Amino acid sequence: MLTALVDSSAQSPKPVRVGVAGLVHSHVHWILGRKPQGDIELVGIAEPNKALAEKFLKRHNLPMSLWYPSLEAMIAQTKPTAVMDFGRIVDHLQTVKTCAPKGIHVMVEKPLAVSLDHARQMESLAKKHKIQLLTNYETTWYDSNHYAFDLVNGRKAVGDIRKIVVHDGHEGPKEIGVDPEFFEWLTDPATNGAGALFDFGCYGADLATWLMNGQRPLTVTAVTQTIKPEIYPKVDDEATIVLTYPKAQVVIQASWNWPFSRKDMEVYGKTGYVMTLDNRRMRIRLPGEKTESAQDAPAGTAPAKDPFAYLAAVIRGDGKPIDGLTSLPTNMVVMEILDAARRSAREKRPVSL
Repeated sequence: MLTALVDSSAQSPKPVRVGVAGLVHSHVHWILGRKPQGDIELVGIAEPNKALAEKFLKRHNLPMSLWYPSLEAMIAQTKPTAVMDFGRIVDHLQTVKTCAPKGIHVMVEKPLAVSLDHARQMESLAKKHKIQLLTNYETTWYDSNHYAFDLVNGRKAVGDIRKIVVHDGHEGPKEIGVDPEFFEWLTDPATNGAGALFDFGCYGADLATWLMNGQRPLTVTAVTQTIKPEIYPKVDDEATIVLTYPKAQVVIQASWNWPFSRKDMEVYGKTGYVMTLDNRRMRIRLPGEKTESAQDAPAGTAPAKDPFAYLAAVIRGDGKPIDGLTSLPTNMVVMEILDAARRSAREKRPVSL
């Protein structure tokens, strides 16, 4: 679970050629609006909806010459080294099926897949063709999370983990005004896997697996609700997942009903605790301290400033992921947790792994 960034500046001065698969995930604006920094070169965008491509490219002052109607056409013409998937979660498998045999690395938006079956197929393809298959979470680039990991697992500053509580979500996709193309598939269990359970439950599952050094939980128990059926008739908008380990518990609170957007975490050890409030701010109480202290995580603690710089570093480096949050082994455990959580909520019982 290393968290050190590969220093690759001396290895290759050329930017890594990156293609985009799909535009219907609103996180795509992150790469479309990113100013050139010399680490990656956006060489092509595959999106069957030409009108959507025209709208987004115009919004970001990018030329339509980047657009291709299919991933296959984009790859044939531009020959990318890596592809970043900003399509529906259900389409991640097809992206890997297309890219892996060609030796093209893939980074998908969270979660890794729509189901454990899809994830296992993707894992098999990645291993067979020796490509990197990474999963991007916004929280991977939070200095606070990596400083928390160092305090807990590096310095052993709070003793053995006893409880982790993770809060993720926002007021709801419609409430925050996501793009209509995003809303359509995000609120469909066939294309997203679930509602808030997958959309935000994956963050907590990822962080917990990482902090627990890759351990699989003993049991997964989930409770879901649809508080706003008039908006989200097909999926849950409220989910709580409880993971049990031999000597610890994890509580993941994923919601489309928070009064404000949040991505924060509490890690309680045997002798102290660490809380992350956002990407930098933290509250910490160590053994012997009578009160907690508020502090900012040191800048640059995360493995990179964003997924694009990180992807370039991985490809230019030794070919191995350098951070556990994005890695395939971690995210296979995440998919086991999400699959079990979905079953637990449906069957109203704990599920053993």
